[in-house]
Amino acid sequence: MGKVTGFLEIDRQVHKYQPASDRIRHFREFTLPLSDSEVEKQAARCMDCGIPFCHGPTGCPVHNQIPDWNDLVYNGDWETAIRNLHSTNNFPEFTGRICPAPCEEACTLNLEDIPVAIKTVEQALADKAYETGFIRPYPPQTKTGKRVAIVGSGPAGMAAAQQLGRAGHEVHVYERESRPGGLMRYGIPDFKIEKHFIDRRIEQMQGEGVTFFCGSNVGIDKPMAELLADYDSVLYCGGSETPRAAGIPGDDLDGVHDAMPYLVQQNRRVGGEDIQSVAWPSQPILANGQHVVVVGGGDTASDCVGTAFRQGAVRVTQLDIRPQPPEKEDKLAVWPYWATKMRTSSSQAEGAEREFQVATLEFIGEDGQLTGVRCCEVDDKRKPIPGSEFVIRADLAFIAIGFAGPFADAVLSELSDGMKTVVDRRRSKNIAANDRDYRTSVDRLFAAGDARRGQSLVVWAIREGRQAAHAIDEALMGSTVLPR
Repeated sequence: MGKVTGFLEIDRQVHKYQPASDRIRHFREFTLPLSDSEVEKQAARCMDCGIPFCHGPTGCPVHNQIPDWNDLVYNGDWETAIRNLHSTNNFPEFTGRICPAPCEEACTLNLEDIPVAIKTVEQALADKAYETGFIRPYPPQTKTGKRVAIVGSGPAGMAAAQQLGRAGHEVHVYERESRPGGLMRYGIPDFKIEKHFIDRRIEQMQGEGVTFFCGSNVGIDKPMAELLADYDSVLYCGGSETPRAAGIPGDDLDGVHDAMPYLVQQNRRVGGEDIQSVAWPSQPILANGQHVVVVGGGDTASDCVGTAFRQGAVRVTQLDIRPQPPEKEDKLAVWPYWATKMRTSSSQAEGAEREFQVATLEFIGEDGQLTGVRCCEVDDKRKPIPGSEFVIRADLAFIAIGFAGPFADAVLSELSDGMKTVVDRRRSKNIAANDRDYRTSVDRLFAAGDARRGQSLVVWAIREGRQAAHAIDEALMGSTVLPR
């Protein structure tokens, strides 16, 4: 695939960024795209490796046919490459921007730390698709007469809605917030993905017959029982949004917040909306002139770091209880799987101070207001090391240690009579449904995305939405031509 000797002749190149001093002054995307000719060169590096782990189970969850569209791009056939990419991924402009690219970790060339720039090529293809007019409505030729309701308009709900709409079903998507997109719109900052990409897909889907009902909080404003009575099938894609309890003393001080209300609030500001969210009400949270501490080492924590810098924080410190990972992994031990190694996000590179193998013992304050975070070093078993305590000054602290399942006060509360079968308590109170037919214990109720799988990547949500659509179409019609 690609140019047989391309990986020997062409150096790996990916998108460059605006300098940190420039990009922290705005909330727009800051990647500097490569020219078409440079993208074609990067696609040419895709070697004839025999077994392309990049699109297998260790690489791409949606099984993008990466070697195929790399070869097409290398040969200048962008249109066919765009069609190939969209055959497995409804929203490559999302994944091309915010996916951590496990495909590149699984690339054969990653054995030499020079993987093919798959994510860069994918984003270029997705953007080219808009430029060429490929992203337009593709309404079904015939209607089935079946009606499907989807609860939640995140990437899982959107992917399922588009697939089912194109299969000819009447699809209604119910969204709690004022605009579609779920936490992809309200949780991921605009500097990682600008929201007009979501808006364009919503417009396309509406042209394909999908109807969105925003400001409808199913389980509270609209009973789930009503949906089950009115529709032939219901798919629950409500996400995993309950913050994982940290249990840190002092978390009730003013200035201590869960991460998501902070991120949602800022995204609503950028989008020109009222900062008050249905699910994340909070007083205005701003980091300008503040000393900020972020507890957690994942993507959500990193998003808090980047947001705080753009709001004008004086200092941002990120605390991670895990040991500092090695700069380079043992390839023969972990490849082609995702490796634990030192990674620095674009937000962290903007000036964050990172503390590894540190536990957060207590939030301390005066007169109810946060003034500092008491910490200590821990050993390999995460036990405090005596005499290692220290205090970090903090005016604001954000807890970003993950999520424990869907909100329990809406749909799950209504289904409480069957809670033991609807909720899988072994998996952080996620909805119990398998990844073959996505059925719950409630008749005609399906579940997919983070609500079923647990917190995960956007690309996994798209996969689950597509597979759930396959299962629903087969259940309604007896057979299906939708890909799984």
